[in-house]
Amino acid sequence: MKSLLKFITCGSVDDGKSTLIGHMLYDAKLLFADQEKALELDSRIGCRDGKIDYSLLLDGLMAEREQGITIDVAYRYFTTENRSFIVADCPGHEQYTRNMAVGASFADLAVILVDATQGILAQTKRHTRICALMGIRHIVLAVNKMDLINFDRNRFLEIKDDFITLAANLNLETIKVIPVSATEGDNVTNASNHTPWYDGLPLLSYLEEVDVATEADKDGFIMPVQRVSRPNHTFRGFQGQIESGKVSVGDEIATLPSKEKAKVKSIHITDKESDVAFLGQPVTIQLDREVDVSRGCVLVKDKTLELADMFTAKILWMDDEELVPGRNYLLKNGTKTLPANIMTIKYKIDINTGEQIAAERIFKNEIAVCDIALSEKMVFDKFENNNTLGELILIDRVTNMTSACGVIEHSLSRSTNVVWQNTDVTREIRAEQKGQKPLTLWFTGLSGSGKSTLANELEKRLVAMGKHTMLLDGDNVRHGLNKDLGFTEEGRIENIRRIAEVSRLMNDAGLIIITSFISPYKKDREKAKEIIGEAFIEIFVSTSLEECEKRDVKGLYKKARAGEIPEFTGISSPYEQPDNPDIQIDSEKYSIEEATDFLMKQLQKHID
Repeated sequence: MKSLLKFITCGSVDDGKSTLIGHMLYDAKLLFADQEKALELDSRIGCRDGKIDYSLLLDGLMAEREQGITIDVAYRYFTTENRSFIVADCPGHEQYTRNMAVGASFADLAVILVDATQGILAQTKRHTRICALMGIRHIVLAVNKMDLINFDRNRFLEIKDDFITLAANLNLETIKVIPVSATEGDNVTNASNHTPWYDGLPLLSYLEEVDVATEADKDGFIMPVQRVSRPNHTFRGFQGQIESGKVSVGDEIATLPSKEKAKVKSIHITDKESDVAFLGQPVTIQLDREVDVSRGCVLVKDKTLELADMFTAKILWMDDEELVPGRNYLLKNGTKTLPANIMTIKYKIDINTGEQIAAERIFKNEIAVCDIALSEKMVFDKFENNNTLGELILIDRVTNMTSACGVIEHSLSRSTNVVWQNTDVTREIRAEQKGQKPLTLWFTGLSGSGKSTLANELEKRLVAMGKHTMLLDGDNVRHGLNKDLGFTEEGRIENIRRIAEVSRLMNDAGLIIITSFISPYKKDREKAKEIIGEAFIEIFVSTSLEECEKRDVKGLYKKARAGEIPEFTGISSPYEQPDNPDIQIDSEKYSIEEATDFLMKQLQKHID
């Protein structure tokens, strides 16, 4: 059986990636007759004066052909006498870096192209570091457009030295540098007469021979559970793909995170039973006894994995909105998805030098190292030990877009040393003692909307009913607990996180908490809701900006308009309205007493 090589082509824009692969397929006679004919016809109206434009084989989108660039990742499958290949032709423009990262995530080897007339560019360096981040350990540097510099050996060696210096600290296993001309075909499929000073293999021959095999199949058995199969009451199987090692009927395996042990009763590969299954195979495993296993759990044998809720990760930020500490996302690792919080940004990496640079926020296409906290403990491994359990993506909880991809470097020791201490007196006991249901009534709205006034009146009504309450006002809290925080985006995020944690603790004490904070960002209110849980009631005071500015009790809007207060919500900083608040009230339409009556009526179902 022929081995399979999965590789990508990448590099800066217009370095000839699509042309290189197209020419390789054309010269190697790996096209169907109709594909070859279509290429010749399309080339007549291309950008090469009627000569064959090999890039058209890869650039299939209309926008790509019109602009002469690659936008999306184009996959091609082909086979030679010696090997089978899957190639992902990746875009070079910086704005499409996320597409390149997607292509790199599947590859064993990267062919990085460099324009010989320009040398190593910023995007070349970025793509090289992304390849290393994604676990690619085998690199081919194709120095393209050698025909434009008359196949100058000295220029080739200069570019080669620059790249070797760049890759020195990237933990690569092999680097092969080949002089090529993608348009003319030099050293693509056959050795070129124009480079007598190069005695290595042409590109295709090298790809046919390069060894990218790993020893993952010799490690212990690992299978993240993707699905629990229960077709009838007599069968319960765990389905997933084997990511390391092998498993046999009769083997004793452990289930994580529960750490229960059981023996393999049967193994099904598709609809056939088997005595053994190996790395890369999708299987259904039946155990000899009932264990606590669901999607996201991991089956292991002879393998030690990490179990923690905090770790350090290196990520590529791909979102248009910058990353700031305190933001919360969904994190996907293997088959497990959990809420996650970016605790700190330790540093970002300079793509040119690899230098570690202190940073308070991370922008699109930057690489950074961060500390991440999860909502619960998760089974994972270092990326260098296991790719599947060591890689991750961060998903925006509002847009559901992938905001980042990255790898886990190590767990944080405090995540395993700090354990939640259960107490005999519970929230339920404290609530029963007070004769009430603990709640957090979260008032949000613009400055001057009436939040604090309504919260104060509401607390008086609740106390008159015999309820035990506590009012947390935004200004008051910043005099003490949050005195150290400013009004930057990072400061606002941390301000809301702390209040949510305090509110949860007070709910545990059996109290009804009333909070009055602008809390302008949807993501932060979602995070607060996640921390507090079912006790969270969002009350949106929807008074208009015009009315708030007209009231301007504290004179803050006047100062903001004069530029004396930077990042003031509603003027120079955004307020993101709730999409579906539990209660909404416009204080313009009611007197204080009427508004309080309205709130009490709306809250009755929650309080009882």
